[in-house]
Amino acid sequence: MHFTRPRELVIAGLVGVVLAYLAFEFAYNSLPRMPLYAGVTLLVLALIETVLAFAIRSRIRSGQLLGAIGVARAVALAKASSVLGALMLGAWLGAIGALVPRASEVTAAASDLRAAIIGAISAAVLIAAALWLEQCCRTPKQRDQDPDRHSTG
Repeated sequence: MHFTRPRELVIAGLVGVVLAYLAFEFAYNSLPRMPLYAGVTLLVLALIETVLAFAIRSRIRSGQLLGAIGVARAVALAKASSVLGALMLGAWLGAIGALVPRASEVTAAASDLRAAIIGAISAAVLIAAALWLEQCCRTPKQRDQDPDRHSTG
């Protein structure tokens, strides 16, 4: 398994933007109203991953042995969460893009816009927490090496 690449997050975000924008643009009248705190569940996941990141980081720095399976699971969780966060950030931004023109005319759109902003912030926090967890799972030798630099000589 490789660590998360920026292009993976960009692609997931673009998919989210396109799908959400199209859904909100063409089917907004048939969509249910968004709960104000719909995106807050992403903050809960971000909090859990942040706590896990600090725990793993402190154990690695103190030289304590960690189970390879447990670290691999944490990396898998971080990778999945960062992609989910990017997808959801894109979806919330797509919703925002479709709702902004309607917010001044439709009361429900103004309320949904607030929910989408909260969701976008929550998704961005999840991406940051997931990338932090992934970074904390690297061994010190991995941190010193640049994974994108290849020696040619």
